[in-house]
Amino acid sequence: MSTNISSRLLTEAPRVLVVDGSRVVRQLITRVLQAELPGVEVIGCGSGADAQQVLGEGVFDFITIALRLPDMDGLELARFVRESAPQIYVPIVVVSGDVEDRLHRRSLGEHVTDYFDKALGFQALAEFIRGYVSPQTAAKGTVLYVEDSRVVALATRRMLEKIGLTVRHVVSVEDALAMLETDRALGWVGADVVLTDVSLKGELTGGDLLKHIRGEFGYGKGRLPVLVMTGDENPANQAALIRAGANDLVEKPVEEKLLITKLLFQLRVAQHLRSHAGAA
Repeated sequence: MSTNISSRLLTEAPRVLVVDGSRVVRQLITRVLQAELPGVEVIGCGSGADAQQVLGEGVFDFITIALRLPDMDGLELARFVRESAPQIYVPIVVVSGDVEDRLHRRSLGEHVTDYFDKALGFQALAEFIRGYVSPQTAAKGTVLYVEDSRVVALATRRMLEKIGLTVRHVVSVEDALAMLETDRALGWVGADVVLTDVSLKGELTGGDLLKHIRGEFGYGKGRLPVLVMTGDENPANQAALIRAGANDLVEKPVEEKLLITKLLFQLRVAQHLRSHAGAA
């Protein structure tokens, strides 16, 4: 099924723009994308100026930008993209080795859709991009979902179950912790990924849940990824959630495609890490 994005039909042959000052990095990304996304057209640019010229010649389905370019900051280029009407809604992902620091400071800028840490590898980047341009229609895994709004929970649950995920829904952090404690006693983590709101009924918040998962239970980001939904746009408060152990954030109101893409990516990375740990 085709999805209309910025007056362009997104098909099985997406166009991806890769902007990185390193020719080697551009070649690596291109090679992996061509292997993972049959029919993909990858255009590589080594500078912001080259990218600006290319952007004026056609529309892309996805853009990756390095934070540091030879002639400008990657965020400047992201802003330029947003000011170009045909590209205003295209996903822009910062690909960098030092993105973690900027993420902690929440200084990636409002023009960036998402971020990707090079430390995860280019194979993971290909899967990440595929989540945006060719979304999975089916997935396996268990989501521990913490949400106290019945209406929101019903809608989100339908989104997740529609693609085959098993949802264990609770309305409070206290309930989530009790479930995780019971599952730990049975020898199981309890879920493949946690999706939680920040503000919840009861005395504990989504931030408290993070602290318990990372501290009391000792589950790292790879063992049990946590995706936090928040309506708080304050960078300091968002940074606090990341420091507390959130793998990623989704701002509310939640857009279905973005939520599913982020959730499935965290699920794939965690499953990959667990399989490698089991083989070791």
